[in-house]
Amino acid sequence: VGSGGSTAAAGPGAVSAEALESGTASAAHRRLKYISLAVLVVQNASLILSIRYARTLPGDRFFATTAVVMAEVLKGLTCLLLLFAQKRGNVKHLALFLHEAVLVRYVDTLKLAVPSLIYTLQNNLQYVAISNLPAATFQVTYQLKILTTALFSVLMLNRSLSRLQWASLLLLFTGVAIVQAQQAGGGGPRPLDQNPGAGLVAVVASCLSSGFAGVYFEKILKGSSGSVWLRNLQLGLFGTALGLVGLWWAEGTAVARRGFFFGYTPAVWGVVLNQAFGGLLVAVVVKYADNILKGFATSLSIVLSTVASIRLFGFHVDPLFALGAGLVIGAVYLYSLPRGAAKATASASASASGPCTHQQPPGQPPPPKLSSHRGDLSTEPFLPK
Repeated sequence: VGSGGSTAAAGPGAVSAEALESGTASAAHRRLKYISLAVLVVQNASLILSIRYARTLPGDRFFATTAVVMAEVLKGLTCLLLLFAQKRGNVKHLALFLHEAVLVRYVDTLKLAVPSLIYTLQNNLQYVAISNLPAATFQVTYQLKILTTALFSVLMLNRSLSRLQWASLLLLFTGVAIVQAQQAGGGGPRPLDQNPGAGLVAVVASCLSSGFAGVYFEKILKGSSGSVWLRNLQLGLFGTALGLVGLWWAEGTAVARRGFFFGYTPAVWGVVLNQAFGGLLVAVVVKYADNILKGFATSLSIVLSTVASIRLFGFHVDPLFALGAGLVIGAVYLYSLPRGAAKATASASASASGPCTHQQPPGQPPPPKLSSHRGDLSTEPFLPK
């Protein structure tokens, strides 16, 4: 009885402290969520705009294959530094960890060769597409990767989509078709060295490779306990090697004659840095945000790219483009809605059934609510680009 009285007496203070700590953690999590989403919006839009700007500047044009290789190198070095920090700066522990993860478990490492090849191809195709399409048109058309990812998920993972998701995919395809029809009809003046047909083929191929690589990753790495930074480091190793092979095959003679960093300007280095750390940013966003907010971020990046294209490149927005872009933005939101709604419904059901199955003794403080935090980022499965 004395123990119970003591607990009850201490109860109000304990509850207040716990509530204060929970509220502080919730507020911090909310801030991180919106900060990460804001950064993602800026990164998505700025990457497309910066590539477009760097590829259309007068003067010497840099080699896209070298930019892809440099992005992979920087991504790998960043992941190596993060792993080094996780090992508390112990070089020996890091070396043993990498030897075990990369060489001893070489089968798992080799599994990453295929998606790395696909991502290297995808990155090169993005340069081709953006060089031949307006930034806003590319940003809208590139959302076809949602459609390709969904289709590969159904075919390779036997997933089922809701009716709303199928409807949103149809809406997405319709919006992209309208935008491409507007582009083919001559939506505004374009430079003579640009080929919209080649740009469309490149962006569609990039979307197909993105969808397949993402689903392939999920299939082979599902349940893996590997660090997300380790997976990115392994990808960076393969990406660098495969990128160098592609460089030698496509532009080897020109690079040997003019140099690896030919045409590099501060704008080009900005593109390389943006592309290198963009994939790592996705991990942070997935950790703190949900599908609905990511859909909003994608939609906002389309709007931001369009507005910036009007100011920077003289892009002309006619009613046909506005209609297509609006359909794509709506489709992105609708496709992300069912998953978030399902999670919310499941959480609400669990909360509603909780008191019936686990009654709290009178006078005892309620158990702390489960955090919405996704866990330690270092132990989550790899997050595709």
